[in-house]
Amino acid sequence: MKVTDFLSKKAISAELKSTKKEDVIKEMVDLLISAGEIEKKHRAKLTELLMAREALGSTAIGQGVAIPHAKIDCVKHLVAAFGLSKKGVNFDSLDGEPAYIFFLLVAPQDSAGPHLKALARISRLLKDKYFRDSLKQSKDTASILKIINQEDDKKT
Repeated sequence: MKVTDFLSKKAISAELKSTKKEDVIKEMVDLLISAGEIEKKHRAKLTELLMAREALGSTAIGQGVAIPHAKIDCVKHLVAAFGLSKKGVNFDSLDGEPAYIFFLLVAPQDSAGPHLKALARISRLLKDKYFRDSLKQSKDTASILKIINQEDDKKT
């Protein structure tokens, strides 16, 4: 499984504006809505589910990375949005550092397998410091996609 298999090409932001955890999640849900991946009527419920998941324990895994995720019945297939924060956001990370790189993952209610594979795939790629640094320095959507594609092809 490659990240590009489930990353919505139209749900990528090289410059998240939000500075608080819940606002980042809303902004990323809005990316998926704008991309046509999720209907606007599901915005509040999805945001609520994502925040409930955060309440169980932060999805910020350290080293400037957060992977908020949820399962909801309004999607038919696994889909992800990507966001980059230039300033960094306090996301209650395990290492206490701000998060800069965000992958928001949304899966159908009954898709435990693909959901877990996607989380593992994203985590594996983001362990690479060079990959993280390259993403953080990206200026636009095209360069973000290019970097993710290159990394995906290297580590299949």
